[in-house]
Amino acid sequence: MMLDPLSWELLVLIAAALAIDLALGDPPWLPHPVVGIGRAIARLERAWNHGPAEARRRRGLWLAAAVVGGTWALVWVLLTALAWISPGLSLAAELILLATAFATRGLAEAARAVAEPLKRGDLPAARRALGRIVGRDTEALDEAGLTRGAVETVAENTVDGITAPLCWAMIGGAPLALAYKAVNTLDSMVGYRSPRFEDFGRASARLDDAVNWVPARLTALAMWLAARLVVGGRTKGAMAATRREAPRHPSPNAGWPEAMVAHLLGVRLGGLNHYDGRPSHRAVLGCALEPLSVAHIERAIRHMHGGWLGLLALLVPLVLLKEWLA
Repeated sequence: MMLDPLSWELLVLIAAALAIDLALGDPPWLPHPVVGIGRAIARLERAWNHGPAEARRRRGLWLAAAVVGGTWALVWVLLTALAWISPGLSLAAELILLATAFATRGLAEAARAVAEPLKRGDLPAARRALGRIVGRDTEALDEAGLTRGAVETVAENTVDGITAPLCWAMIGGAPLALAYKAVNTLDSMVGYRSPRFEDFGRASARLDDAVNWVPARLTALAMWLAARLVVGGRTKGAMAATRREAPRHPSPNAGWPEAMVAHLLGVRLGGLNHYDGRPSHRAVLGCALEPLSVAHIERAIRHMHGGWLGLLALLVPLVLLKEWLA
């Protein structure tokens, strides 16, 4: 049973999937679709990423089309086949698949894994925990640097892990939500700049930028609304400052949630990072009204929750508008 886009039924199903993810996360005993997607990408990359630059760019486009289109098709065929057996079985399967598209609990746990040793003053353990979720060097980071890394990760991954799959799910249910996760996985595996992936991963990186463009901006708005109405935070001037500062970020999308979280917390994000010993300067976002400390990690998690809750609230008038126009 395929649910209509922008419908109350689909909105309720997505909310239920988010609740399941919050309660259970990703149990290690449950096969995760992203693992299978990653294996397919790795196998195709080994087979196709060779030859002259033009050929690698062309095969990289084929890779993106095959992985994203194949993911959507597999999920759609599975749900359609189950619907022939039992509509309730198809609905249950879609609920489970939607839950795997979200990383609400996992993102919060990863951030708290940095915060807990920081509270005990155990910097080596906090550095190891942060190193598992960021690409930057963590060996020399102090409490402020570790906090900044965790807060930036929570802000940016609110889009990748929660609100973007939520947006695409409201349009196309589990098939489109998992197709989005395929795009996201492609970008994380082949979409970064390096001699190996400069040409082959270009299509994947640009596709990831495209599918996150609207969700990133809606997430910043949702975070601001939730902070103003429920979560609390320094909302005065935050929206205007975010619009001004977000384009400074090297990513066309990541700057929106990062700048918003920085202003809601009253802290400064961005600045100098090191990758494999090489310095990398990022645009400074926010204002240092407070010095960064471990307490800001938990507050960033609250704004993460505010982001997806606010987005659910923003979707309600869209559903009402669709019904009114029908």
